[in-house]
Amino acid sequence: MRRKESSRSYQEFNDDEDDDEGIMQSPNFFDDVTEELEPKEPNDSISQEDEFRGNSPPMRFSKACLKNVFTVVLIFIYLLLTAVAVFLAYQTISEFLEKLNHPVMSVTYKEVDSFSPPGIALYPGNARLLSCRHHYHDYIPPLVDPGKPQESDCEIVNVTYFGPFINQTQKHALVVRGPSDVRNKELIFMQFSQNETEEDFSDITYMLFAKFSDLIESANKSEFMKDCERNYSMWTFSGGFRTWVKMSLVRTSGKINEAVEFRQESAVVKFNDKRPGIEKTNQLFFAVFEWRDPYMQEIRLIVTANPWSSVAILCGVFMALFKAANFAKLTIQWIIRMRKRHLRNKVRELNPIN
Repeated sequence: MRRKESSRSYQEFNDDEDDDEGIMQSPNFFDDVTEELEPKEPNDSISQEDEFRGNSPPMRFSKACLKNVFTVVLIFIYLLLTAVAVFLAYQTISEFLEKLNHPVMSVTYKEVDSFSPPGIALYPGNARLLSCRHHYHDYIPPLVDPGKPQESDCEIVNVTYFGPFINQTQKHALVVRGPSDVRNKELIFMQFSQNETEEDFSDITYMLFAKFSDLIESANKSEFMKDCERNYSMWTFSGGFRTWVKMSLVRTSGKINEAVEFRQESAVVKFNDKRPGIEKTNQLFFAVFEWRDPYMQEIRLIVTANPWSSVAILCGVFMALFKAANFAKLTIQWIIRMRKRHLRNKVRELNPIN
């Protein structure tokens, strides 16, 4: 009679498993478990001692413990994958913004036969221009009657304008057409004189801008010079010396527009003044302007940040997040099913006793 009840309960047990858990494991799964927990005797009957041993909790406790440990490990792996994916997304976005805001400079040198004549704006103040001449091959003939006006062959434009800064002081500039033939080493030699003053030091300020022709073609020369003073640097050369200025041109191509600036190397040589003592009251200034070499430096700002590579990395990160979320979903479903199966097994084990 007891074996029939056990057989009927076992049949109901298999029917429930076929309905609820057919997608997870075969119906023979619980047959194996039953055979392990409740071994049959040769006379096909179950003793009271074996039944008591089959209902003992140690094996069920160990399986539940392993399931819980495995569940915790799975959740930990999910959290780890999520943290790594978030970190990679943050790192990718940060590197992209860093490269976008800090472009890399690419420097190249372009060789030319001649430059566009630059503009040399001089601010002599109380000094007077004595001569301005073009020479070639780095040769400057000896001075004849220094301190006295001499013939000039330079193209000079006088411009008066108000400064671009707050004080708005009126300035007078002598703009000289600079040298252009770099192969023949064209240079310009200028000399000024100034009456002795009470100042300890005396100098003449000058400024270089890209093209002299821009000033000639400008409709408002005062505004043009004001803009040049705002955008270009100012230098000086002192009295009593010959200042040799060697110019080089740098063209910078930025994100929006192009900028041109001058770099210069200057050397100072003392002038041996052999004039009579009465004529030395007029201090002399000498300046030489020429190109340093026939190479124009071009600087280009290159943005190394590639948006497509960053998008590809982010897509991989988001795919990892999606896989991790799907993994978490399957883990939770597996936990719920294991819990339901555990409760059903517990109820079915208690039914024969009842």
